Amino acid sequence: MAIERIMDANIHESEPQEEIVEVSLRPKTFGEYVGQERLKKNLSLAIDAAKKRGEVLDHILLYGPPGLGKTTMAGVIAAEMGAGFRITSGPAIEKAGDLASILTNLQDGDILFIDEIHRMPRAVEEILYSAMEDFKLDIIIGKGPAARSVRLDLPKFTVIGATTRTGSLAAPLRDRFGHIYRLEFYTPEEISKIIERSSRILESEITPEASKLLSTRARLTPRIANRLLKRVRDFADVNGDGIIDDLNTRKALAMLEIDELGLDAADRNLLLAIIENYQTRPVGLSTISALTGDETSTIEDFYEPYLMQLGFIQRTPRGRTVTKKAFEHLGKEWQNEQ
Repeated sequence: MAIERIMDANIHESEPQEEIVEVSLRPKTFGEYVGQERLKKNLSLAIDAAKKRGEVLDHILLYGPPGLGKTTMAGVIAAEMGAGFRITSGPAIEKAGDLASILTNLQDGDILFIDEIHRMPRAVEEILYSAMEDFKLDIIIGKGPAARSVRLDLPKFTVIGATTRTGSLAAPLRDRFGHIYRLEFYTPEEISKIIERSSRILESEITPEASKLLSTRARLTPRIANRLLKRVRDFADVNGDGIIDDLNTRKALAMLEIDELGLDAADRNLLLAIIENYQTRPVGLSTISALTGDETSTIEDFYEPYLMQLGFIQRTPRGRTVTKKAFEHLGKEWQNEQ
């Protein structure tokens, strides 16, 4: 049975208020953006060069696990360029006409952000090729023998694509991005700074001890850090004096069943399901999906990155295996049966 997750790094459509608060916490400039120093340095150089030449930025592809700030970084890039910012997603562009409508409404210098660009239909993707390369839009008018191709001029614009799966991108699309950057997991110190900044925006007082404690439970991911901060703030407002201190934080985290490494009940359920049924033997992704009730894509995108970062799961040609570190963390006896 699937377990509802507080540690899910996705923003869900069913939580509009959560998304509004999330947006309010996002930094607007490189100066406000904590972490990703190498990426910021490279992007600052590219932006300064483009502005000096009076050109649009080369197209940018940002990839990495969810919740690390790809959408936020795209917004910061647009703000630093002083450009218009349009947002869409791969699944939302269902047909060629949808893409044509978006592209023809852009202005010179605009930045078009396409989230989950790997989920864009191939037929739509092929139309995007010429738009990105030549700023031309090739469309077919009519059907059958009367059909004819028309090429439209487009304003010069920049596409910023975001994906959790670069391997799912077609090579011709990937090759049209002039900048390709991976967003890395944050350090606990960076997460602590993000929590302190967010608490100021939310007008909630937090002690340094509580901020440090939350930073160790947030899976090195800003979105999860902000979500945990809001849940602990709720607890402090209802059960305390509104100040987020060490005691309130520990009580709230215990109530949420989040352990000292940031694992929640769903993470432990996945690890225990493998251990109890297969011990240290390799397990296929579809089998794990059947054991936990989660989609295989959910396991790959949301569970595995952090569990692998901790060294709790290994990928092998024969399947996934649980490591000795995971056994020890869960208090299970290690028996290597491989």
